[in-house]
Amino acid sequence: MTMTTAPRNGLGALLTPQESVLILIDHQPFQFANLHSHEPMMIVNNVIGLAKAAKVFNVPTILTTVVEDRGGKLIKGLQDVFPDQKPIDRTWINTWEDARVVDAVKKTGRKKLVMAALWTEICLAMPSIQAVGEGYDVYAVTDASGGVSAEAHDMGIRRMMMAGVMPITWLAVASEWQRDWARQDSAMALGETVLPHTGATGTSFAWELQLLGQKAGVGA
Repeated sequence: MTMTTAPRNGLGALLTPQESVLILIDHQPFQFANLHSHEPMMIVNNVIGLAKAAKVFNVPTILTTVVEDRGGKLIKGLQDVFPDQKPIDRTWINTWEDARVVDAVKKTGRKKLVMAALWTEICLAMPSIQAVGEGYDVYAVTDASGGVSAEAHDMGIRRMMMAGVMPITWLAVASEWQRDWARQDSAMALGETVLPHTGATGTSFAWELQLLGQKAGVGA
């Protein structure tokens, strides 16, 4: 078994779009029904914002559900980001034990996995811990994931960290992918599609854009 040797600090520890794969696991109605570590609408907002950021940066994104005919389809807002992509529907609780998911990751040739899941202590912890043991660098997006209780979420994060998984929040992921505001194309796309998911920052940015539009109209 090959263990990961990626740096835990320095520039190489930061995410880039070119090295990343996003895996979104089980954001389904059944899973949300017993989500108690976070306000469910916050997780909905955050995972959709994360998915939109991945689309802006052309980061390969793998969507997966578990026993869809009983647990429900992927939430609409998330599916709408990738309308033509059918999620991989599993019976395995551990996503990394489904060969289709692993094969999809391997086809990208990338080694930095950004994962979010419901529930943290099970559906995020299991594949994260296994993938780290197989040589991948795993970044667990804590605020686009949630558990059946605050304790369950916290214990899941702690266990993953002990195994070498790196915790991160969704906006930090988007910021590391952007890295430089001089990258105008992605900066503009982020402003239009992702920043509306950032609360007060998004509201302030929308107001700024409105003011700029008004000034442009006066000068026309």
